[in-house]
Amino acid sequence: MEVLDKPQRVLHIVSSMGRGGAETLIMNIYRKIDRTKLQFDFITHSKGPMDYDDEIKSLGGKIYNLPSLGTIGPIKYIKNLMDVMSANDYTAIHAHTDFQSGFPALAAKICGIKNRICHSHSNNWLKNKGMKQLIQFKTLQIMIKFSATRLCSCSDEAARFLFGPRNKNKVHILNNGIDISNYIDADLNSRKSVLKELNLLEDAKIIGHVGRFSESKNHLFILKILKRLVEEDSSFVALLVGEGPLREKIEKEAEKLELLDHVRFLGVRTDIPRLMNTFDVFLFPSLFEGFGIVMIEAQCSGVPCIAATSVPKSTDMDLGLVTYINLGDHIDQWCASIKVALSKDKPNTNSIIKNISNLGFNIQNNLNEWLRLYGVSSNEAPQKMNSGVI
Repeated sequence: MEVLDKPQRVLHIVSSMGRGGAETLIMNIYRKIDRTKLQFDFITHSKGPMDYDDEIKSLGGKIYNLPSLGTIGPIKYIKNLMDVMSANDYTAIHAHTDFQSGFPALAAKICGIKNRICHSHSNNWLKNKGMKQLIQFKTLQIMIKFSATRLCSCSDEAARFLFGPRNKNKVHILNNGIDISNYIDADLNSRKSVLKELNLLEDAKIIGHVGRFSESKNHLFILKILKRLVEEDSSFVALLVGEGPLREKIEKEAEKLELLDHVRFLGVRTDIPRLMNTFDVFLFPSLFEGFGIVMIEAQCSGVPCIAATSVPKSTDMDLGLVTYINLGDHIDQWCASIKVALSKDKPNTNSIIKNISNLGFNIQNNLNEWLRLYGVSSNEAPQKMNSGVI
């Protein structure tokens, strides 16, 4: 096989490289590839430095921060994309900007880039949208289908939403894999250190949530559930991990509900496996969710999950840990399910590894699928998997 003087490069287009689900997935893949053979670059639209920026640069990736489509309009946006693409010899572009991903795909097509991937990561933005927005959305769907060579999605629900039901068979479901070893090898004594760090009692009943403070994650509903639980049992505490535009609003609501002693706002964290090992229950009442990789992380940690029915059922790893409840159901039903979950036994490690791997959510198994998307031979670029937290 011919030895390459320099690695092939793939360009990812994302809104930003914060610690969201899609961004974390990309980084999980990026850490595992042989970066002497394949490298990732990124186009972002963030207004400042983001969580993964320094790590990307340390791994050899380049970050091009461009004005967003909404800021400069489609013509200049496509031109800026083409400037980056034409200045580099990319083997593929991978757009993660959902309904706007047709623009980088079109720019790449004009630049002659062979592999053009559009990836759906969500399943519902159209609630309460008017006819004008619906027409715009259909137009953007046409652009995607015209410009992309491959359509990918994190779930059937996200595939139907962005690409339409008629194109389901043309969409490659690319599972959101995790590095199982990070969670299996987590310090089983970490709960004590977390409780001490957060000044919580040993008998605290911990409800955990990891997600951006945005409308879709439904933090107000979490507070309502917590309020009801605390009224009956003062040992309940919620740990809310993440940042976002609604954090201040949620903090004020927690104060209004007199819950400040029962909730901790932890911000962005790099020790998610450690925190997962602290949770007694993982609560995920999203209004809509393309997939929800944190659900897999929680189950890998052996944590029972209570999720909204809007979360794809493919997040259930068949370990007996997941309960789905309709958001329209009474809060008492959510509270009752949380109490039942507290008594569930943790599955053994072998069952966790077997189920997550067999269902296709082991990052090591996902790696070759990503390489094939880019036209890279699977025996050309994988890197040996390391145990432990990265």
